Amino acid sequence: MSTASRPPQSRLLLVTGLSGAGKSTALNVLEDLGWEVVDNLPLALLEALIVAPVRPGETGRPLAVGIDSRSRGFRPASLVKQLAELRDSGGRDIQTLFLDCAGAELERRFSETRRRHPMAEDRPAADGIAREREMMESLRRSAEHVIDTTNYSSNDLQQEIRQRFGDSDDGEPVLNIMSFGFARGLPRNADLVFDMRYLQNPHWDPALRPGTGLDPEVAAYVAADPAYDATVGQIEALLLALLPRYRAEGKSYVTVAFGCTGGRHRSVHVADRVAQTLRAAGHRPTVTHRNLDSAPQDGLEGKPPSASPGSDGK
Repeated sequence: MSTASRPPQSRLLLVTGLSGAGKSTALNVLEDLGWEVVDNLPLALLEALIVAPVRPGETGRPLAVGIDSRSRGFRPASLVKQLAELRDSGGRDIQTLFLDCAGAELERRFSETRRRHPMAEDRPAADGIAREREMMESLRRSAEHVIDTTNYSSNDLQQEIRQRFGDSDDGEPVLNIMSFGFARGLPRNADLVFDMRYLQNPHWDPALRPGTGLDPEVAAYVAADPAYDATVGQIEALLLALLPRYRAEGKSYVTVAFGCTGGRHRSVHVADRVAQTLRAAGHRPTVTHRNLDSAPQDGLEGKPPSASPGSDGK
C-alpha cells in the first residue's frame, strides 16, 4: 500500500536532510497539502511526540516533523534505532524523507544567500557540509524516501513533494513524465531514462531553434524522423506493460525521464506525446519540462550535421 493511501491519522513523516537541501520548502508544501507541520523540536520532545499513541477514532491530520543538525540533542544513530523499534511495534506509520544535495551545489546556495552553514560558523561552508554529511549518513541510509535536489529548482521540489505525498486512494503509482537536457545533468530521481538524441535535431534549423517541443512545427520536425514512429511506439508499449506491474508491486511513484542534449526540443515533444498516450490508457501522469526555459546554445549541441539540418542529436 502506498504512503498516501494509509489512514491519515496514523501517518508521521520525519523530514530531514542536509542544510540547504530544501527542508523548509518540503515542509511548506506538506502544510499546503493538509499535513500538520512541526519544525525543529528538541529531540526529547520529538521522541515523546512519536511515541504518543493515536487515539481510537482520532481523525487528526497526518503529521510532518522537521529535524536537522540544528535540532537540540540531535543524534541520528539513536534516532534511527528508535524509529526501527517503533515500526516493529506496529504503532504509527512512520516514514522518513531525506533531502540530499551535492556539496558544490550546497556551497553555491550558501554563497548566494550569504548564510553561514550551521556546522561551519567560522570556517568555509565546505567544511560544514562534509561534517554534516558524515553525521547524517545513517539517517540517509535508513530513509524510505530520498530526494536529491542538486538539479532541482524550488518549483521542481514542490512538485516532487506533491507527487509523493499528495492524496491518492486507488493504489495507482504517482506518475511523472519528465523531459531534460543531458548537457545540464541527469535527473537523479528518475526510475527510467530514455535518450532521444538519436532523433533529428531542430536546434540546427534556424527557424525552429527558438521554439520548443511544445510548438507544432517543432513537433512535426521531430516526428518526421524515419526512426520516430517505431521507436517511440515501442517505448509507449513498454511503459504500458510496466506500469501495471509497478502498481502490483506497490510502487508508490514512478518517474520516467526523456533526455536530449539541451532539453528543449526532442525530449519535450516525446515526453508530451507519451503523457498523452498514457492518459488515453487511463493513467494520470504529470509532466515536468526541466530545461524548457533554458536558452538554446550551440556550444551544448556539438557539431552541426554535415548533410542536412537535424540529422544529429540534441
